[in-house]
Amino acid sequence: MTSTSLTIGKFAATAGVSVETVRFYQRQGLLVIPDTKSGIRRYGDEDIRKLRFIRKAQEAGFRLSEVKTLIQLDASQDHEQAYQLAVSRLEALEQQIKDLQQARDSLKKLATECACGAKTKPCAILAAFD
Repeated sequence: MTSTSLTIGKFAATAGVSVETVRFYQRQGLLVIPDTKSGIRRYGDEDIRKLRFIRKAQEAGFRLSEVKTLIQLDASQDHEQAYQLAVSRLEALEQQIKDLQQARDSLKKLATECACGAKTKPCAILAAFD
């Protein structure tokens, strides 16, 4: 079987995803549902390219809504918009990293203050959330 005639299972495997992931991407409008001939959907090289594109964009930190926009920008070769979207996403990721570091630091402090095993003292962790 050639790469231009893959079943959904083999198609999913080419990108290391499950069949359910492919179907999810189809429901989200990221991948098209191919026409069925003889009752079996077949996927080609462009489908494989797009599936890999989606996975790599997600790995780079883009949300699915942003991936959808990137697919449109890829089709129109709008490099400036793609750049602006990447810069915006990078800023959002930087903020998330700061927020996670702050949460980590708070949790470390609480864990240090914890009176583990001491039945007479209130738990610093639980008390912090009161």
